[in-house]
Amino acid sequence: MSSVSIQSLQVHLGSQTVLQNLELQVREGEFLVLLGPSGCGKSTLLHAIAGLLDVQDGRIEIGGSDVTWADPKDRGIGMVFQSYALYPTMNVERNLSFGLRIGGVDRREIERRVQRAAAMLQLGELLKRKPAQLSGGQRQRVAIGRALVREAKVFLFDEPLSNLDAKLRAELRRELKQLHREIGSTMIYVTHDQVEAMTLATRVAVMRGGCIQQIDTPAEVYARPANLFVAGFLGSPPMNFIEGRLGTDADGRPVFMAAGLAVPLATYRFGGPPEIGRSVVLGVRPEHLSLQGSGPAGGTATVSLVEPMGSHQIVWLSFEGRQPLALSVPVGSEPPPGSAVSFHVDAERISLFDPQSEHRL
Repeated sequence: MSSVSIQSLQVHLGSQTVLQNLELQVREGEFLVLLGPSGCGKSTLLHAIAGLLDVQDGRIEIGGSDVTWADPKDRGIGMVFQSYALYPTMNVERNLSFGLRIGGVDRREIERRVQRAAAMLQLGELLKRKPAQLSGGQRQRVAIGRALVREAKVFLFDEPLSNLDAKLRAELRRELKQLHREIGSTMIYVTHDQVEAMTLATRVAVMRGGCIQQIDTPAEVYARPANLFVAGFLGSPPMNFIEGRLGTDADGRPVFMAAGLAVPLATYRFGGPPEIGRSVVLGVRPEHLSLQGSGPAGGTATVSLVEPMGSHQIVWLSFEGRQPLALSVPVGSEPPPGSAVSFHVDAERISLFDPQSEHRL
């Protein structure tokens, strides 16, 4: 396994600048997920690391070696694409071994690697079948196995599960996580699916407009988003936002104040001294709102919609007649649409943002 270092990377596609002075350090043995909406540059970054795109400036290192201008075959990578890209006339065994055979690897070594990959990915009984005889999940396992037999320094995954149905995605997601634990290789994984990111990653890099907005553990990115974009991109439903300002209580302690709502901020970890009177945006996850007495951090609202989610219900509130708020409640405890309710904000779990810069306070 090897580390990956990206320094001042610039990539242009035609006249468009996709990546501008991007910096990224991927540690040995970690599972890094590049997460973001379509067009944010995550696949472009992965393809630049793989050598499938030319870069205009910057440096790419794999295992301490400069591979910025090296051919893909010389970078020590294994890559799995969104499309399976299997050879239809070859059986599974031949698909797995093809790259090794044309590379002149010894026959016994090829057999050892193929059998090892087949055992890891539960392909042993499928080695003599052709791709047309396989399910979508089995084909993607073969594509992953073809990368594994290379015993690469770094494995790159470009949305490998996006063509599968929900059940297969969940199964292969578990298998990929287990695979990483078994082989301990460095893996970089591109997705727009936040569930994949949160479950697979040791660290998540959230991207927007060719820039990394935040990189940290999934738990930290979810609990302490660096800006409004990250806060709104993660979560389903996403974080609720309420506009207000900073004030003080009778004892001079900071309080978030909005029409019909006051949230004490005595325990909030500000990045700098709070500026009383300034405009702020409060963010709170749906699971950190509850239907109970108003108390010191509560308000009243009207139920506008209830969404059944199976294991729980999402209740949508209309706050102050215009502000939509989502909260999560157990099945059977949801109030009927149109009813007036009191809600409570967990002041220990909120985020505050600057409405101009959108950065976390």
